[in-house]
Amino acid sequence: MSDEDKPRGERAVKATAKLPAAKNIRSPEFKPHGISGANRSRGPRPSGKTAAQAKKQRRIGIAVAVVAVLAIAGGTTWYVTRPGPVITATGALGQAPKVRIPKDLVPSGKLDVDTAIKGKGHKLATGDTAIAKYTFFQWSKGTDEKADESSNKKLESSWEQPAGQQTMMMTLGKTPLKGLDKGLVGQTAGSRVIIEIPPKDGFGKQGEQLGLTANDSVVFVADLLEAYPKNAEAKGTPKEQDDKDLPAIGPVEAGKGPKVTIPKADPPEKMKVETLIEGGGRETTKDDTAIVKYKGLVWRNGKEFDSSWDDGVPAPFPLASTQGMTGFFKGLQGKKIGSRVLLVLPPKDGYGKAGQPEAGIKGDDHVVFVADILGVMPK
Repeated sequence: MSDEDKPRGERAVKATAKLPAAKNIRSPEFKPHGISGANRSRGPRPSGKTAAQAKKQRRIGIAVAVVAVLAIAGGTTWYVTRPGPVITATGALGQAPKVRIPKDLVPSGKLDVDTAIKGKGHKLATGDTAIAKYTFFQWSKGTDEKADESSNKKLESSWEQPAGQQTMMMTLGKTPLKGLDKGLVGQTAGSRVIIEIPPKDGFGKQGEQLGLTANDSVVFVADLLEAYPKNAEAKGTPKEQDDKDLPAIGPVEAGKGPKVTIPKADPPEKMKVETLIEGGGRETTKDDTAIVKYKGLVWRNGKEFDSSWDDGVPAPFPLASTQGMTGFFKGLQGKKIGSRVLLVLPPKDGYGKAGQPEAGIKGDDHVVFVADILGVMPK
């Protein structure tokens, strides 16, 4: 389908700090036992202790001194190695986090990833798609006498978008940020991730439109609400096709989607919707934005004109849309998540009398879609 007919989806650290230097620690002074410093001209006065008692007490004094030194040294070790300042993002998953970037923490110049909340869902790999809410910040290092300080500025937050527009789809390997692609690999659905993205892995020249300079890092905080593997497809109970006048749908072919065989017959006059695999999820409603893999063909010649199976990236479709192929949106309403659906659309329910010449679709063409409903966008 053309770009005009595709609904628009929503746009998509710990750092090593300078630890304070340890304070100089002076060894404690001990006064000898059994000896008075008074009236030295008369010579030292003998103690009332025996030689054995005096020797024992000297040993106790040495032990006390050693313990004191070790205690001070231990405290010094903690002071030197205690955790430095870190970036934090607090609050419940899915809710706008409170992000704190300490001024005495400066960008490391390296990609750094911290998992603030660890989820238990699908583990992301390159090519997989995550559904996320996010916010990101410009992070700048100070100059001259303030070189050990930093400043930050929030650039964008999906939580500040209108209701229903706060989630985005991110396909790893295809986002505008190389550092984001790298940082999300290995993370799991249900996680909150804090990523320090250095300039070399950032927006590049496009960052100038956001006010970023060539030396600025980006702090990206993402709540990964759901995730779909690259090879995700419908899962459920197969249904037997009993209408021989409709296209026959075969198994999924790698990188091509389901095989579609269009019969040598006239297409049906009215829109047809048939469930091929019934999923186990809830039914979709007109208020949902469905996450779908699909392929489209022209009934007349069987030519494929569009397919999301080519790159494995699903597409979001607001099912209440009245733009373009109204039959497609209506046909996916009331279907269970996880289902595979066959749709045959006459012109009035498809591309209309104008067709889509650039896609080889004439004004009187019927079109065929096979759609896998993988899920719906979280609210």
